[in-house]
Amino acid sequence: MTGIGLLAALAAGFACLWTPDLDRIELESRYARSPSQFVDLSGLRLHMRSSGPTILSSTIPSSTMTQSDPSPQPVPTVVLLHGFGSSLHTWEDWVPVLSQDFRVIRYDLPGHGLTGPDARGDYTDARGIVVLLDLLNHLGIQKISLIGHSIGGRLAWNFAAAHPERIEKLVLVAPDGFASPGFEYGKSPEIGLSLQAMRYVLPKTLLRMSLEPAYANASAMTDQRLTRYHELMLAPGVRPALIARLEQSILQDPNPILANIKVPTLLLWGDQDAMIPVSNAADYLRALPNARLVRMPGVGHLPQEEAPAETALTVHQFLQ
Repeated sequence: MTGIGLLAALAAGFACLWTPDLDRIELESRYARSPSQFVDLSGLRLHMRSSGPTILSSTIPSSTMTQSDPSPQPVPTVVLLHGFGSSLHTWEDWVPVLSQDFRVIRYDLPGHGLTGPDARGDYTDARGIVVLLDLLNHLGIQKISLIGHSIGGRLAWNFAAAHPERIEKLVLVAPDGFASPGFEYGKSPEIGLSLQAMRYVLPKTLLRMSLEPAYANASAMTDQRLTRYHELMLAPGVRPALIARLEQSILQDPNPILANIKVPTLLLWGDQDAMIPVSNAADYLRALPNARLVRMPGVGHLPQEEAPAETALTVHQFLQ
């Protein structure tokens, strides 16, 4: 094949695989249904959902209350932080269980889902801490129990260390943070050409291949779930933002940070996790003063999707 022929063949192949962004209005009609709302803060249009009661129910009828009666008390609040490439929808099966006794707040992290890219282009954990703090202040919430999965877990424990006065309890679901091959302390990870190409090429079949290792049980990755992941990654500006987040993920030794977290902490891990192996839990148990581990047999990197009933009950009992 001549050079011109080869270029033509490559161009044709790229044209077949090229994956454009999807229309934001159409995506919001599918994935921002009630109780979704958009909050303008920190220079972002944050996609979030709040579920469950906000005030503790009173046994005293309002007609009989006097000025001396205590004012209604807010229910405890739980905030959920999803992992890389995901969205607030990953927690869908947990919400009915947790919202029985808690106000449940979840949102698309900057650069993900319908929140979309951060105009500042800053996807560091420091920026994530500011965004979460601004959201809590905006909602008038003083203390929370914080739950984070994968990179959301890393953000959760960094927030807990930076703002211990705002945290009641901490749940880390297969959290990221310790060094691993390709992710060394103090260094920006190398982003290969195949991942860089995601800006332009992301057919659903390729995404399926990328997601499959996250599940121990292949049946958990339903067509509906795959479609949701795919379409939300095709939201305008999300793919470049995901790559930027990876480029800005410069890990620091977690040990001195984790040592300052005193609140009760639950580590929840699938024992078949092929993304962040459960053996990493030993590092957290050594570093965290008040942590315990629950291993989920036959579960991969996404316990909240693979074993939602069992994991939601485990977390609910811990929070109570």
